Amino acid sequence: MSTVTESVDVDVPVRAAYNQWTQFEEFPRFMEGVNEIRQLDATHTHWKTEIAGVKREFDAEITEQLPDERVAWKSTEGEKQAGVVTFHRLDDTHTRVTVQMDYDPQGLVENAGDKLGIVDRRVKGDLKRFKEYIENRGGMETGGWRGQVDRPGA
Repeated sequence: MSTVTESVDVDVPVRAAYNQWTQFEEFPRFMEGVNEIRQLDATHTHWKTEIAGVKREFDAEITEQLPDERVAWKSTEGEKQAGVVTFHRLDDTHTRVTVQMDYDPQGLVENAGDKLGIVDRRVKGDLKRFKEYIENRGGMETGGWRGQVDRPGA
């Protein structure tokens, strides 16, 4: 398993950053290699990706969601990954968004890419594009899901 951790400070209130992040079907607008995400229900999504010519589909489950604080997920089939996005209020109009993701590179190409830091750069680029996306909207999110998903066993 490999781990990547990246952060970006966005010039929007924590509520706007969090709300936009919960709009999973908007991810292709700022995530490189993500072609489509379908929200299946409150806690399940289906992803279609294409990275370096390799097409993948997988399902993910939201395992914890606390409004304005965190969204955690894990894949349920296909890609092996899990992670958490946290939202830290810096002041009334600035938020730090941090992504921590554990993933299992498959095959020679993915393992080589992992060793070269390609995933780290991809996540960093995705966060930079998220910043541009939400800030260019004037901090106006396209929607938001304010429900809570309690951590298993909590």
